[in-house]
Amino acid sequence: MKKIINSLKIKESSGYDKISTKILKISASFISSPLSYICNKSILSGTFPTRLKYAIVKPLLKKGDKENVANYRPISLLTSFSKVIEKIIYVRFFKHIENNNILPVEHFSFRTSSSTENASYKLNDDILNALNNRMMVEGIFCNLQKAFECVNHTILLTKSEFYGITGITYKLIKSYLQGRSQRVVLNNHSSSSCSYWGEITHVPQGSILGPLLFLLYINDLPQITNDSSKIVLFADDTSMIITNPNPSNFEKSVNKTIQDINEWFNTNLLSLNLDKTHFIQFVTKNSSLINFNITHGNKKIANVYNTEFLGLTLDNTLYWRTHTGTIIPKIYSASFTLRVVKPFLSQDSLKMLYYSYFHSVMTYGLIFWGNSHYSNIIFRLKKKKKELLESLQR
Repeated sequence: MKKIINSLKIKESSGYDKISTKILKISASFISSPLSYICNKSILSGTFPTRLKYAIVKPLLKKGDKENVANYRPISLLTSFSKVIEKIIYVRFFKHIENNNILPVEHFSFRTSSSTENASYKLNDDILNALNNRMMVEGIFCNLQKAFECVNHTILLTKSEFYGITGITYKLIKSYLQGRSQRVVLNNHSSSSCSYWGEITHVPQGSILGPLLFLLYINDLPQITNDSSKIVLFADDTSMIITNPNPSNFEKSVNKTIQDINEWFNTNLLSLNLDKTHFIQFVTKNSSLINFNITHGNKKIANVYNTEFLGLTLDNTLYWRTHTGTIIPKIYSASFTLRVVKPFLSQDSLKMLYYSYFHSVMTYGLIFWGNSHYSNIIFRLKKKKKELLESLQR
């Protein structure tokens, strides 16, 4: 039990019980025994404790007008004790998924030795191979509307049973999902700034089990692909690469893929945000773009020349000009910040700041953009980088 508690991140925030994970870690040696009893009782009976199903939701302003509700992101705070039991269930749940190879190869999150860079490599490799084979290439980058909020419990439980989650475990997952409540709390925490408790029927945000349950929910999505399309999944990021050697059939193939994706989402009661879903036609330097429209119903899908994909900015020629353009200001900002705070921090703190704020930006995705022409601008900063490291060591 102490191992499970210590694996939780130290946070000052807390749920409705006002007990943070920081307090939980401090008192771990005193509560491990009774908490182990409660967890074992919950797992063996297939019942998730009712008092641990309450969540507090705090709105966090993303950007824009403070008066516009759409500009806020809901932050869900669960009780720390809930996270302990969820962690135990998660470990067993994931072991079952991994041992039975339930996740498809197209899914790159929640896999051993897999990361965003593995997903990016697969996407870039599919694009470059198609271009090398003189094929037309289109990338569709989907955006889901409130993915977690739209997960249907009945469908999720049916899929869980199909993947071998049966008996007491099935009962426990069902108990975990049902009978949950939440209320919205504003910053001042006064009684007038809190809403009433209301029942929720979706996978709880901020939970440990939530992302894994969502992966199980969309696990059969890759089955809609065909010989001309390939899919890359990372959590709720869904991207598809469509290829076709015949220009006259290319537009039909792309529109058919959009229809298949949207049909799958509709069948599973998920909503594809067509306003934020877009496509890119990837071309070589000497190739020209073909003008055609991708539509679904009466809605036209936007055609863009670059897009964000797991921290990388892809352009339609994969020349990485836009991506390197976004890196340069970050590097200069990091260098300036480090020089400013140097007199006030220890050498170890400065190094930690350097690797998290400078080095991480400099090296992320280097395997993709490092060989491009525009990367020379970044590498010219190596001298400054070396000088910065030497100054931190003085």
